[in-house]
Amino acid sequence: MSFGEPKLISAAPVFRKSLLLWFFKNQRPLPWRKKSSAYRTVVSELMSQQTQIATVVPYFEKWVKKWPDFEALAEAKESEVLAAWAGLGYYSRARHLWQLARQVVEQKNSPRTAAEWVKFKGVGPYTAAAIASISFADPVAVVDGNVVRVLARLTASTKQWQDRSASVKYFTPLANALIDPRKPGDFNQAMMELGALVCRKRNPDCANCPVARWCQAKVQGKAESIPKFATKTLRQVVVHRALVLRAEKLLIKRYPLTARRLAGMAEIPLLSDLALEPTSSPWLSKRRTIGAVTYEEQVFRIKPKVSWQSRLKKNSELEWVRIHQLANAALTGPHFRWLRDWLNPDGLTKRDRLL
Repeated sequence: MSFGEPKLISAAPVFRKSLLLWFFKNQRPLPWRKKSSAYRTVVSELMSQQTQIATVVPYFEKWVKKWPDFEALAEAKESEVLAAWAGLGYYSRARHLWQLARQVVEQKNSPRTAAEWVKFKGVGPYTAAAIASISFADPVAVVDGNVVRVLARLTASTKQWQDRSASVKYFTPLANALIDPRKPGDFNQAMMELGALVCRKRNPDCANCPVARWCQAKVQGKAESIPKFATKTLRQVVVHRALVLRAEKLLIKRYPLTARRLAGMAEIPLLSDLALEPTSSPWLSKRRTIGAVTYEEQVFRIKPKVSWQSRLKKNSELEWVRIHQLANAALTGPHFRWLRDWLNPDGLTKRDRLL
């Protein structure tokens, strides 16, 4: 236990009051807060995992309009669910959400506690706590990266964490000791909101923090250097992809439902999928970072050949999709955005139109 924890726990009643007063005045008007339900909480929490709220909001609104409850989502096709999720990343969340809806509908009694929700596939302690506390007032703490940052700074923790999961495990007992037993859902949302809006990773707004009087890191002038995480080894990987167009159709690679990552999703195929190697400069190049890996994706314009037909028939992961149906093809977010920007409705690229 760090030096600041006993003092913080003893001040819990006043701490809760200060935090909640700030939250009720300053919370963002997010759509899942305007109208609360277990289903809307589940959808918002799964969508928000490792995704910026600004990105989540339009996806959430379209999602609940199309599938307003567990029953409606349970009747959807998996391909429809993946297509609606395209662009949010971490696509296993979409499948888990769809499977969760089917399990909830099959149950006679709807789960209410975090202990019940965590039994569902794809629902970890964080998501279970969020659902149960917000929708059913179960007094269990939600601990995510924002909450870890708030608690680490409040207690001026000098520990260095190997990863976020280790820090979450460490701070969960403290978070549970502080939670408001009468308004656990509001308290959890307030802690997360505080981390997102005030106790930011960079440039924390200590001057306007409602709980600054209990913050040991502020007293020591160390807020921005806490919490501490081990430096990750960064890697760079070059990926060669093939952009193949034929009669208003695009060749895509569909990952099987058994794939460990991107199951059921589609991407621009690799050159190696067509037994090709780069022989010229790429038509375009894009960089994106996932975790500790930065990918340079080089895309080459490839003309389809008659000799490919037998190869394409043997490769069940390769398929043709019409240009005007790309929005329903469940393409991964970056690839869909690239194609949307570079392809015209008639199947020709912008560069083609200029040539």
